[in-house]
Amino acid sequence: MPRRKDEPGFSRRNFLKTVGAGGVAAGVLSKAPAVDAQTVNVLGPGAVPVTLNINGQVHRLEIEPRVTLLDALRMRINPPITGVKRVCDRGACGACTMIADGKTIYACSTLAIEAQGKRIRTVESFTQGTVLHPVQQAFCDKDGLMCGFCTPGFVTSAVALLEKTPNPTAEQARRALDGNICRCGTYVRVLEAALSPGVKRA
Repeated sequence: MPRRKDEPGFSRRNFLKTVGAGGVAAGVLSKAPAVDAQTVNVLGPGAVPVTLNINGQVHRLEIEPRVTLLDALRMRINPPITGVKRVCDRGACGACTMIADGKTIYACSTLAIEAQGKRIRTVESFTQGTVLHPVQQAFCDKDGLMCGFCTPGFVTSAVALLEKTPNPTAEQARRALDGNICRCGTYVRVLEAALSPGVKRA
């Protein structure tokens, strides 16, 4: 009995199309380079040794590769380093800003295992005993902080800017601090602190 055109089923044309596509796919896959499992260095999912240089001190940890730098400092190091704040936890607010080899990074979106071999500095490293860093002092003098959650990130970003550009313009300062958010709205005072004369000579 002849099959209607709208009745489900395979036609010889569809069958040949399927076989042809499968042959092409097999040919492509057969030409792909073979991956030697012995050359792939797989870490995890369990804990692995990780060595971090934080504020000049070496910390040796046993942590899973998925642990972020923020979690490593706040939860895995004893005593914990809490100057970096967990606020957005998605690399959007800048409260967890650190300096890694002279460049600012977000600790919440950086894996601790990726930070090995780098010189990491947090806001704790800026104070010398009881003497504040000029940037920290400027934030106090200019009243550039309110709730304080964003302040360590702003201070860290400002220090990184001034170490690279000792006499920044207002536009350069805005650009350097652009990755930090203050929900209290102290942006004007923060900018004044970053551009104050005493800070520029730091």
